[in-house]
Amino acid sequence: MEEPKKNVAIITGASRGIGKAIAEKLAQKGYRLTLVSDCASELNEVCEALSDITDVIYKHGTLENEHFLQEIIRDTYSNWGQIDVLVNNAAWRTIETMRSLSVKDWEKTIKVCLTAPAFLSQQVCEIFEKTKSSGVIINMSSVMAERVGGTSPAYVAAKAGLLALTYEMAVLYGPSQIRVLAVSPGNVKSQMSQDYKNPTRENISNLLIQDMENNTPLRRSANPEEIANVVTWLCSDEASFITGTNIVVDGGFVHNFNSYLNKKQQFPDEF
Repeated sequence: MEEPKKNVAIITGASRGIGKAIAEKLAQKGYRLTLVSDCASELNEVCEALSDITDVIYKHGTLENEHFLQEIIRDTYSNWGQIDVLVNNAAWRTIETMRSLSVKDWEKTIKVCLTAPAFLSQQVCEIFEKTKSSGVIINMSSVMAERVGGTSPAYVAAKAGLLALTYEMAVLYGPSQIRVLAVSPGNVKSQMSQDYKNPTRENISNLLIQDMENNTPLRRSANPEEIANVVTWLCSDEASFITGTNIVVDGGFVHNFNSYLNKKQQFPDEF
C-alpha cells in the first residue's frame, strides 16, 4: 500500500531562533522541509540535525534577490511536487531612530521583512491554486507593529505592513481554501534580542529585556519553541477555520498598562 504524501513546508530564516524551532517542530510532525537562510554554516548544521528525522533541502541566499525567491519556490516544487505551508519568518533590521536611518537600510529591511514575504506568497499561492491545495501561509510579525519604541522605524513599518498584507491575502485567496495568518511574538530569547547597545557600544540587551519582562504579566520572555508550537498548530487541520487574523503570543504584554514595579507602588501586597 502506497504511503500518503507528507506535507511540505518552506521556512525562511530557518537557521536560528524562531525559524529553527519551527523547523524542528514541523519535522517532528513529519513535514518535509525547505529551509532558507543567508547564513550557510548555521543552515548546514540545522539541516544535518533534521535530516535524521525528515527529508530536508536548503537554500542559501539573500531574500533581497527576486531571482532567489523564484528559485526557492521552483526548487521546492520540482523536488517534491507539492507545497503545503510557507512560513515567512526571516527578518533583518538596524537599531536606530528615524533621525539617522539611511535609505539603504530602510530598503533592505523592507525587502527582507515585507517584499520577500509578499512575493514568496504570491508564487506559492499560484501553486496552491494550480494543485487545488488548501495551503497555509504564516507571516511572522511582531508586537512591535503596534507597541513601538522609536528605535526601529523600518522594522516596525515592515511588520505593520505584514499584518495588513496578511488580511489582504486572506481575503483574496480564501475562496481557494488558502489560509493566511500572522503571528506576533513578544520578547523571545534569541540572538535577535541580544544586540542592543548604548552610545559607548556597551551591550544593554539584558537591561532592556528585564524592563520588557517587568511589563509582561507572565514575567518572562518566550522560548522560541513556544512560538513554534503556535505556528505548528496553525498549520494543522485543527486550525482549519482560522484565517485573516493575527495571533499574539506575548505573555500578556500588549494589554498590560504599566510595569509591575509601578503596580507594586500602589498595591505592594497584591502584585
